[in-house]
Amino acid sequence: MFFCKGFSLPEPFASSQYPRRSSGLERGVKNSVARALAGGMFLAGGIMLCAASAPAKKFDFGLGAPRPGWRQVTTTHFYSDTTGFGFEPGAEIIAGTNFVTSDRPFYFSVKEPEGNYRVTATFAGESTVTVKAELRRLMLEKIHTPAGKFTTRSFIVNVRTPKIRGDGQVRLKPRERSNERWAWDDKLTLEFNGRHPSLCALQIVPVKVPTVFILGDSTVCDQPDEPWASWGQMLPRFFQPDIAIANHAESGETIADSLAAGRFAKVFSLMKPGDYLFVQFGHNDMKNKRPDALEIYQADLQKVVEQTRKLGGTPVLVTSMERKAGVNAPTLMGYPDAVRRVAEAEHVPLIDLNAMSLRFYRALGTNLDLAFVDGTHHTDYGACELAQCVVEGIREDNLPLAKFIVKDFRGFDPAHPDDPHTFQMAVSPASSTVKPLGD
Repeated sequence: MFFCKGFSLPEPFASSQYPRRSSGLERGVKNSVARALAGGMFLAGGIMLCAASAPAKKFDFGLGAPRPGWRQVTTTHFYSDTTGFGFEPGAEIIAGTNFVTSDRPFYFSVKEPEGNYRVTATFAGESTVTVKAELRRLMLEKIHTPAGKFTTRSFIVNVRTPKIRGDGQVRLKPRERSNERWAWDDKLTLEFNGRHPSLCALQIVPVKVPTVFILGDSTVCDQPDEPWASWGQMLPRFFQPDIAIANHAESGETIADSLAAGRFAKVFSLMKPGDYLFVQFGHNDMKNKRPDALEIYQADLQKVVEQTRKLGGTPVLVTSMERKAGVNAPTLMGYPDAVRRVAEAEHVPLIDLNAMSLRFYRALGTNLDLAFVDGTHHTDYGACELAQCVVEGIREDNLPLAKFIVKDFRGFDPAHPDDPHTFQMAVSPASSTVKPLGD
């Protein structure tokens, strides 16, 4: 069932099945979180929240009176720097007593400084909700709530700005200041998508958790527009809300480009002991025609490994997935082998996505085109399958990070991928026919 402008509320939304905030919904939101925040601190899954210095921001959605300490959000609350929260322009919101919904995806933003945030969302039924953050980072997928019920889920969102701690800032590309601006601004932006997504409540609180930083190119980064997608933006869906994924990859980059633009400097300025850095470059690096290009590439990888370890982080090297044409003959020259050599010489964990992608592509057979938008870049389906390859690589490497993998991940064999014909992903509103930078 989808809603239209000027509709009257369907019976389940209008009925007494839906509790008022003073009773049922309050129980629907995690009372333990509320009590702990009031008391000043709590520990959940190894995450410490300090209410005294950084209290939670709490939002009640709908027409009913908000609970004490919660801010009411109705259809008129659009984002402004003055209020620091609200729906993004274009949202067509319908409000019930204690929820808001829409017949199309909508965005909600909250002004937040750089950092990691635990977001706890409560949904009403009948709905099936997919949540993405910032630039289509997949957080929750197809969370179904039956009629008359409430569902609460938590996830971690990383917010970043271009400023580098200490000095300078990342040299952003023009597209990062336009259609990719949500990746670098001072807002935490959430996309609520799916079958009439119905939002009751949000709590947002800063947390200190391990961070998985990612650096790479267009096959890794948070692609802003449909139908383009990359494995890095699908990765958060596969981790419990005890760890942050901070994807600093960008289209068109080589490892040398990212070093020169301050992307590595930005990551290193934020890195703390216990964090991770996943690095995947190669698609653009291979175009360097210098006779010593491969040696320079390897030396840059070694520098990155060394600096990550100095800061107490764990480097993880990822070989580049093949292009579509790679099914017939390798297209990446000696670059995947170079990554393997550095990993072996430096005793660095390796995720051989190159080899795994070939098994995946060959298993698709005549369905190979369903994983690609063009010869290099992937669809939502292709990106999700490659993300599962990376998660499987984390398990196979026995990285401590594996303890944070979601319970519903049962392992992944790229030689037996998910059926592309039954794959479903809530499509984001932003779309473009312009291909990402790089190839």
